[in-house]
Amino acid sequence: MRNEYVQAVLAVVRLVPAGTAVSYGDVAELLGSGGPRQVGSVMSHHGGGAPWWRVLKASGHAPPGHEAEALLLYLEEGTPLVGDHESFLRTGEGRWRVDLAAARWAPTDSDFDNIDAVAEDLERRLHRLSVPDDGMVL
Repeated sequence: MRNEYVQAVLAVVRLVPAGTAVSYGDVAELLGSGGPRQVGSVMSHHGGGAPWWRVLKASGHAPPGHEAEALLLYLEEGTPLVGDHESFLRTGEGRWRVDLAAARWAPTDSDFDNIDAVAEDLERRLHRLSVPDDGMVL
């Protein structure tokens, strides 16, 4: 995975405010590049320094293996949840997920300006890498 794409995904993820969430596909759509699997790969390998819990499967389920930690962060941030998260906290059992319909981030105009700048920078960097000195596109 190209470092330029990794940095762009992480830049968008850092814009997602507390108490809201996006799907992997949302991030790819906002960037205009890649898809849910590419974003998921970036988050699983490089997302530790970003608010990783705010990026979910389209179903609203937390990243596998990180459910307990993510749940505490969702509760701290007031992220809308559905299901039996209280049982999960007590016993490790119980099914719950983020209510992505209620929690989905709605970027402001200013957020879109920032996202567009990240996407344009990504496109410029990727294009520059694909055009050799003789001007022929690879």
